[in-house]
Amino acid sequence: MIPQAMKFNEFQDWRALLDMLEDSEYVMKYKFELEVKFEEMIDWFLRIRMGITTRPIPTFMSNNWKVNLLELYMIVKREGGHRIVTSNNLWAMVSKDMGHDYQDGEFIRIIYAMYLDVLIYYYKFKSVQDDVRDGKTMNKEDCHEQELGYAGTGDQAAV
Repeated sequence: MIPQAMKFNEFQDWRALLDMLEDSEYVMKYKFELEVKFEEMIDWFLRIRMGITTRPIPTFMSNNWKVNLLELYMIVKREGGHRIVTSNNLWAMVSKDMGHDYQDGEFIRIIYAMYLDVLIYYYKFKSVQDDVRDGKTMNKEDCHEQELGYAGTGDQAAV
């Protein structure tokens, strides 16, 4: 699917985008288009799905540097997810990997929590719900491999 053609009207639309992000070569090839679509998806999810209208997109640091939400998502995913990054106190490293200062790590953590944490949680929950509805089952190893930083109970890590 070509990123420019994507529209976000229902869960399956943004599930397709998040599924595309599993292929790092694809992400590199369509990086700029995916950044725009990723922000559109987050905006749609927060405003339409969740009814949250107070979070501006794009997001900016206090020094007017733009926070690239796709890059933030990919780095946190690469490091094992929100829970792992938080447990290992890696937010300063995530900030530095994004080109910001180490001291911006706490701000980056808050941005992740405000924009991405609930989206990823909802994506995982809804994906499992759809799989169960479609009769797909997973064994324990599959569930563990698909976990992206949340405890096995389904609870979100503390923000």
